[in-house]
Amino acid sequence: MEADVSEMRNELQSRDSLWRKIQLECQQLHKELLKIKEYKDMQEIQIKHQSPCVQFTEQLENKNTGLLLFAESQEHQEEELNKIRNHVYREEQSHCSEQERMKTEISGLTEELHHKEITIATIMEKASLLERQLKMELETKHKLLTEQQLLEFRYQVIKSENVHLKEMM
Repeated sequence: MEADVSEMRNELQSRDSLWRKIQLECQQLHKELLKIKEYKDMQEIQIKHQSPCVQFTEQLENKNTGLLLFAESQEHQEEELNKIRNHVYREEQSHCSEQERMKTEISGLTEELHHKEITIATIMEKASLLERQLKMELETKHKLLTEQQLLEFRYQVIKSENVHLKEMM
């Protein structure tokens, strides 16, 4: 999108430069036209009587027509240039709006990520606490089981001794 805007800016600048050149040429041609008109006014009597002057008058009229066509073309170029300027402006506004929307979205996502990180940290802390509690319970059960096995072993020994004593009696 930025490449399009940059390309349009370049095109706008080149057209703007062309427009300035055209304006300078138009001013020069207008000055020439004024000089020619002055010359034409001064030589009008001679032009009517001399055939080469008639050709010159026709040439001047042709140049005048050409200048008018050139001025119309220049107006058309100016309209095109304004259209391009408006288009570039709209594109820039659209680009700025899109950037603002993306900034807002990124900010929201960052905030959401922060909340999730806090939640994960809390869960990890609880899991660690539960793991310690489970280890303690397992150790306690292991001790109790060991004691129970020891008691069973003693019981078997005592039972065996009782049987032996009974037999001896």
